[in-house]
Amino acid sequence: MKVTSKVKSYLIAIVLLSSSQMTFAQGGLQTDKNLLGQLNTITTAVPFLTITPDARAAGMGDIGVATSPDANGLHWNPGKMAFIEDDAGLSLGAAPWLKRLVPDIWFYYLSGYAKVGDKKRGTVAASLRYFSLGSIQFTDESGNPTGNDEPKEFSFDVSYSLQLSKKFSLGIATRYINSRLISKRLTGANIRPGQAVAGDIGAYYKDEIKIQDRDWNYAIGASITNMGSKITYTNDANRDFIPVNLRIGTYWETEIDEHNKIGFGIDFNKLMVPTPQPLYLENSAGQDSVFADGSRVIVGWKTSDAPPITGMFNSFGDAPGGLKEELKEFITNIGMEYWYDESFAIRAGYFHEAETKGGRKYLTLGAGIHYNVFGLDISYLMPFKTQHPLQNTIRFTLLFDMDAFTKQNSTSTTR
Repeated sequence: MKVTSKVKSYLIAIVLLSSSQMTFAQGGLQTDKNLLGQLNTITTAVPFLTITPDARAAGMGDIGVATSPDANGLHWNPGKMAFIEDDAGLSLGAAPWLKRLVPDIWFYYLSGYAKVGDKKRGTVAASLRYFSLGSIQFTDESGNPTGNDEPKEFSFDVSYSLQLSKKFSLGIATRYINSRLISKRLTGANIRPGQAVAGDIGAYYKDEIKIQDRDWNYAIGASITNMGSKITYTNDANRDFIPVNLRIGTYWETEIDEHNKIGFGIDFNKLMVPTPQPLYLENSAGQDSVFADGSRVIVGWKTSDAPPITGMFNSFGDAPGGLKEELKEFITNIGMEYWYDESFAIRAGYFHEAETKGGRKYLTLGAGIHYNVFGLDISYLMPFKTQHPLQNTIRFTLLFDMDAFTKQNSTSTTR
């Protein structure tokens, strides 16, 4: 049995565009003399883990490691959840994904938190991420329909964070990942859902500073997410890396007056996954063919089979192009947020990925309305390239302040 060509293109687009890991065929004569500048992206399994889950962060260019914590903070940095202000909250986010290509792919994110401990210095949080790839029709070699399937992926997280001082906190999270891309019933092959277990660690520091007679609140955050086992869909001998990610950033915020507040932030992201290495043309003796100028012809690329921990450490020095290529593996996110009276927000951001590492470059816009118990955030994505699959991506997030809800009910009861 096989998948129709149209479905194949959908699956390829889904895997490649659901995160920053996009690969393309590389043609022409390539040698190690002109290695710099060639497209050499890093790919992983389950890239849905890197999709920005909330509209607030998406409206600010996908920054989040050092922004003020909310119900979606677990995705960005479990450490910052210890400083969340309210005692409990929930959030529900949804986004149609790759809508220009496929009409029925959806991404959902449900998260919640509660402060714990006598002094409420700790916070417990959990989240459920669900990625539905829609309905896909399978055919046999003759093109006859053999049945439909609905591939899906999900992950479930639990975290705990603790304030170690009035300015610093740490957090950890554990995650279960399940990815069912195709049913064994339809293929008859040795295919099974991919499963993995991973963990996150995050740190968060916040303080105040006065600059030219203006008070600023600032924060610095860092996290490593998705540290865990490799994943396979067939057998243990064929296992792929999951998207282990390093994220560091800072966020600065100041009050313009008693009603207006504005903040700016920047994040840097890097996949802690080995970079593909070149395969060279060999001569009859099984050795690399070397030209008179000392160059070797690249005929393909291979991925590392190193253990996960080894791959994480090696990812900082394995780029074939050296330090210059390593620096290109960092994604830059810049964002800003304006609040009026803590009720209405306007957001904007910029996402930059090196051309040889995927080439995503886009602007984002967002807005939010928060009133008492409920809040609604929305974001909009605008790629620089026309006819981009991510063009016009919209995200929605509903926020519920359970602490305010409890207080409101208590007030109503005492009247």
